[in-house]
This record gives sequence, C-alpha cells and structure tokens, in this order.
Amino acid sequence: MSLTPDELAAVVARDIPPHSYVNLGIGQPTKVADHLDADAGIVLHTENGMLNMGPAATGDQVDPDLTNAGKVPVTELPGASYFHHADSFLMMRGGHLDVCVLGAFQVSAAGDLANWHTGAPDAIPAVGGAMDLAIGAKQVFVMMTLFDKKGRPKLVPACTYPLTGLRCVSRVYSDLAIIDVGPDSAKVRETFGVTVEELRKRLDVPLT
Repeated sequence: MSLTPDELAAVVARDIPPHSYVNLGIGQPTKVADHLDADAGIVLHTENGMLNMGPAATGDQVDPDLTNAGKVPVTELPGASYFHHADSFLMMRGGHLDVCVLGAFQVSAAGDLANWHTGAPDAIPAVGGAMDLAIGAKQVFVMMTLFDKKGRPKLVPACTYPLTGLRCVSRVYSDLAIIDVGPDSAKVRETFGVTVEELRKRLDVPLT
C-alpha cells in the first residue's frame, strides 16, 4: 500500500538527524512537525519568524497570532523565540539550516527542483521562500506524490516547469518510494506497496 501524507510525514521525521535546525515548507511538509521525537533536540524554524516551533495546535491551544508560514495554528516549545521576517530569511540564506522539507511539482533525477509554478495560464505562482531554502539549507528533502493526478511522473529526467533551484534536492520522499537524487543516479532507498521493477516501468528515470 502507498503511504498516506501522515504516514509519509512520519517517515520523513524518522530520517531527520537529531539536533538539526529544520524548516518545513507549506502544505504536506508541515505534517512532519507532528511526528518528531520530542527528545531528538530538533529545532523547527519558520519562514515568518520563529524558532523552536512545536506541533500543530488544536482546541484550546489555538492562538490566532501563533501560526507557521502557511498560517496554520501551531504550538511553541520551551525556549521558542521570535524575530523579524528579514532575519528569518537571513537564517535561510546564510546556511544556518541543516534540513528543509519542501513540496514539489517536479524533481529531476539530477536534483533540480520545480515547486512554485506549473506554467499553466490560470495557475497562481507561489514561490515564497522556496528559492532561498533550496540554496541555503544544507540538505533539501522533497515530500510529494510520485505521480500527479493524471498519472504523470513528478520525478523526471528534466523539469519542464519553471525552476526553483538547480541540483539542490538530495532526497525525494514520496507515497511510493524514497529516492536519493543527484548527479550520479536516482537510487531507491525504500518502497511502499510497489517493487523497484514496477517503478522502472512507470518512470523515465533510470533507477538503481
């Protein structure tokens, strides 16, 4: 069986090294915050200016002034701090983040990222801080479905959508497989409900 977004978020959380400084992109990646080990010492950074963000807020925890970059209510952990939006971007661009987890429309086998615009005439571009994160984080993980709603691969030989960053993605976490990407090859680390051979038949990217 393929993984649900929550199951995939738990897998991503499992692989983030302890004591990392991490940014979670808008959308599916925000779910990772709900699955992090509280004892791992992982510090979450938000684009809108917060360090040591906690899991999503529910019930009486909801504070309308305390949200992540996607405007989802969140909690704060002990030692949380707040700062100007510009300072947040300086952290992103300055190489201070160990990992960022982003969504994507396409990722190339070489690690190119396209996640802000499909090029469709009616699509609303939404780059946000993705370009800054893509070049500033030490590792870029992408969390996405492996195929779009029409069944077309999102892991491709070369991106056809406008690029966010070149050769910046190190690993793709999808509902069907975890795949390392980069200049040498696309390497399958783990599959969910499919075999590597089945993936080879559906993808135009050579898999090892």
